[in-house]
Amino acid sequence: MTTTVLITLIAIVFLALAFDFINGFHDTANAVATSISTRAMSPKVAIISAACLNFVGALYSSEVAKTIGSGIADPSKINHGEFIVIAALLSAIIWNLATWYYAIPSSSSHTLIGSIVGAVLAGAGADFVKWGGLGKIVLILVLSPIVAFVAGYIIMTIIKYLVILTGNKSRSKLNRVFKFFQILSAWLLSFSHGGNDAQKAMGIIVFGLVAAGAQTTMDVPLWVKIAAATAMGLGTSIGGWKIIKTISKNLIKIEPINGFASDLTSSIVIQTSTHMGMPLSTTHVISSAIIGSGSVLRFHEVKWGTVTRMIITWIITIPISIILSYVLYTVLFKFFV
Repeated sequence: MTTTVLITLIAIVFLALAFDFINGFHDTANAVATSISTRAMSPKVAIISAACLNFVGALYSSEVAKTIGSGIADPSKINHGEFIVIAALLSAIIWNLATWYYAIPSSSSHTLIGSIVGAVLAGAGADFVKWGGLGKIVLILVLSPIVAFVAGYIIMTIIKYLVILTGNKSRSKLNRVFKFFQILSAWLLSFSHGGNDAQKAMGIIVFGLVAAGAQTTMDVPLWVKIAAATAMGLGTSIGGWKIIKTISKNLIKIEPINGFASDLTSSIVIQTSTHMGMPLSTTHVISSAIIGSGSVLRFHEVKWGTVTRMIITWIITIPISIILSYVLYTVLFKFFV
């Protein structure tokens, strides 16, 4: 391995872990916004527990990592693929920081996938993009928020009628009971979040390792798993307070009963996708589940202005990421490789 290749791999690992760290505090809101909003947990306890469970969740699977690493493009067939990885990671980091700064719950998944596509187009050409594999990923990205909204609505409706059947109509008593269940569902959601999101950093590191010839398979080395899990956990421990505020206060009023329903719904959708080996946007899924479950109790209180702004950001993220990574690759590497 030459010195140049070694330096390039170090840069890839550093940028991938930086992306993972940013993803941790950028997406912390996903796992803890509802429990902080309802005071089921204090912010400090919520963040610490989310950090620990994100770390554990990141270690238990690697199927999503394999999809990110080889489902969009085959790194073994691309010349100078390691530079494609660097351009993609720089693009994803820039967009994530921009949306965090403006407190917009954007998707790290959309950002990374769009950035990989743009960098591959710039560095190798359209023939090297696995359009069939990309289509499956995009389909999951589009369908998962819809499924989360509908499932959140259904689960909350079931809970509502079960409460009516038991004859317990005291909202304050219900909220006290569901605060306990909400803590459990928030912990499950944190574990699920780590299991899907941290694997994206693992996948892009493996992409770089294969592209540089440092390994020949898409298997995720143990050191990559531990490094990505640690970066995700540390990022989560900082907490993205701007986005937490957007999700917990600017979508719809959250109570323990619908907070529990939305967290449970999100966990089910995310876990299902993880077992399928498919990346999804935990941001989109959780926001949609919050709106779906919350609208059962107070549809008229959904803050559609915030929802509209989020949807616009979701729509433009992939195209902007494609363009940004294409430009970054062209400026940084096109004339040097």
